[in-house]
Amino acid sequence: MELDFSGTRIAASMPGDIGQIIWWVVPRMLRFAIFLVMFAIGGAWPAIAQSYVSRIKDLVNFEGVRDNSLVGYGIVVGLNGTGDKLSSAVFTRHSLTGMLERLGVNTKNGGLDTKNVAAVMVTATFPAFARPGQRIDVTISALGDAKSLSGGILVVTPVLGADGEVYAVAQGPVTIGGFSAGGAAQTVTKGVPTSGRISNGGIIERSTDFSFRDLDRMTVALRHPDFTTVTRVAQTINSFLGQSLAVALDPTAIELTIPKDFPGGIVAMITEIEQLTVVPDQVARVLISEETGTVVISKDVRIDPVAISQGSLTVKVTESAQVSQPEAFSRSGQTVVVPRTQIEVNESGTGKVAMLNRGASLQDLVNSLNALGVSPRDLIGILQALRASGALRAELVMM
Repeated sequence: MELDFSGTRIAASMPGDIGQIIWWVVPRMLRFAIFLVMFAIGGAWPAIAQSYVSRIKDLVNFEGVRDNSLVGYGIVVGLNGTGDKLSSAVFTRHSLTGMLERLGVNTKNGGLDTKNVAAVMVTATFPAFARPGQRIDVTISALGDAKSLSGGILVVTPVLGADGEVYAVAQGPVTIGGFSAGGAAQTVTKGVPTSGRISNGGIIERSTDFSFRDLDRMTVALRHPDFTTVTRVAQTINSFLGQSLAVALDPTAIELTIPKDFPGGIVAMITEIEQLTVVPDQVARVLISEETGTVVISKDVRIDPVAISQGSLTVKVTESAQVSQPEAFSRSGQTVVVPRTQIEVNESGTGKVAMLNRGASLQDLVNSLNALGVSPRDLIGILQALRASGALRAELVMM
């Protein structure tokens, strides 16, 4: 038999030639299939490669799905002499007295003098839809003049929400990430020994009065407001649901009507919506922190035609004292101190000029600045100068 594929003719006269036929034909078929796929998506291939797709789950917050902050006041006991001084920390003394009296111990007739107790603030995060019996982590921070909470145990402490209701109870040994040790002449401190954490130290006692499944409408809020992104998210949700149930209200919020006939209800619908993908948009922005010398440039930053040259001028002034003494056996002379000032001027720079054409991208800017050998501090000055000249097409944010 004869086989003709892509202009290549292969002759087979015996069954034993089947392996040779497959060896030649299959690779060519694969190459031809890959070519067809690349041809079909040819125009879209660069766009796909350059698109930064994100899940809706990573872009928005759903109404009611949020954490809540809890706070409480408690006492840590069992410290090895590193607690509050009761003479100066009045609130610690009153709290200790009140706790002992509730336990049936009368302390009014005797003075309290201990350094093994510290007053602390207890903070925690109440997870969304947490149920009674669940455990959460709590953070402990000293209020008074305690030196360390190492080895301490938090006594039962109610933790309250913003409405004043008790949502959890915390208790347990405190774990700190630092230490403090020293003697009469020297002290060594690492980390913060007056702040610690109790893993699973809080027990949820009540849940919030919020019914998620009974919602008819809900608000979907973007974490970073943007008109383009909020429109794309609404369109993606409507395409998935097959009807216009998501309406963009402003750059942040989308009002979503919950369909009654969705299989599995609102929980199943939100699960599917979270996995939908969109291409988020963002404002061209340059973030600068002069304290740390950090510069963050977004991908949409563009530069108008401009020439950049960088150099630095260093002036060093050194003051030194020179002693002037009179000659030997001089009767009228006296020894004086004469100041001497030495000034050094050093101008450094690469001597290069970087040219940027119209619409230069972030990569062009980075390459040009790297060619000049600029430091982060110099980069901050260059970006500010570009913004002042009007060549930087981006928002400049100083942190």
